[in-house]
Amino acid sequence: MILAGDVGGTKTTLALFEPSGSGCALVREDTLPSHDFASLEAVIARFLAEGPPVRIDAACIGIAGPVVDGRVTTTNLPWVVDERRLASEIPAERVRLLNDLEVTAHGIDALEAHELMTLQPGVPRAAGNLAVIAAGTGLGEAIVVDHGQARTVVATEGGHAEFAPRGELEEDMLRHLRKEFGRVSYERVLSGPGLVNVYRFLRDTGVAAESAQVAAMMRERDPAAVVTELGVRAADRLCEMALNVFVSVYGAEAGNLALKALAVRGVVVAGGIAPRIIQVLAAGGFVAAFRDKGRLTPLMESIPVRVTLNPKTALLGAARVARAVLDERG
Repeated sequence: MILAGDVGGTKTTLALFEPSGSGCALVREDTLPSHDFASLEAVIARFLAEGPPVRIDAACIGIAGPVVDGRVTTTNLPWVVDERRLASEIPAERVRLLNDLEVTAHGIDALEAHELMTLQPGVPRAAGNLAVIAAGTGLGEAIVVDHGQARTVVATEGGHAEFAPRGELEEDMLRHLRKEFGRVSYERVLSGPGLVNVYRFLRDTGVAAESAQVAAMMRERDPAAVVTELGVRAADRLCEMALNVFVSVYGAEAGNLALKALAVRGVVVAGGIAPRIIQVLAAGGFVAAFRDKGRLTPLMESIPVRVTLNPKTALLGAARVARAVLDERG
């Protein structure tokens, strides 16, 4: 039996799989609110207690944060997770703790064609590096390096690199956010909380006025969800402007990652936000910012850009890694 997990700052999804052929068959799955638990071990204990007793042969957990030597202090949760302690608590014979974008990258090849939407067809290539970028509670980035006969997934913390503004509006936004945060990373813009930061910047600097109705909605609901919902429908000018700025910065940073990785095999946009704003991503602003790289614009136009529509991509990737661990064990 395989335990796979996708741990984010908002929710934790866990699943049990059985090896089936060359893949994995889902046995049971559940999603739990991360902030309701004091530790990852507590989340897993709750999940396992809700089903019949099982023996876990291998587990792989993808978690938001820098995993170094099998240990991570999570970025958006008050948890410290250690691979060895996790193995003894589950218990499981073998446990792999990986960055959440690392397992997402492992899951890309498990997707069917209909689970990916093309933003830019580019020039399809069977070989070359691939980049994955995902905005959600935070901003994650990963690179799949092509070695010819094999591929290696490289985790990064690129979402925490300094935000680089393009043009006067973004320069003003950087100055505005710097007053609150000091150092401003891309995650301060490209995430659920980041979308709200963009909205507040536009509101507080008088670029667009906030309606009393939207302000009331934000007091009752998640502000990022309100901006997303109204922005996608163009039902509120300020929300629409905030979402358009967000999408443009998202495209620019996806292009930055593609350049750094020379990701000629493509860029895949993952994460929880992308499927909710798919029509805005497809409207052209994302791809225009992605391509806008001066002398390297022709290269950028040749890189395929796709969005994963399957919210379980990371979970599938974690299951694939755990299955590989079992196969290595023999």
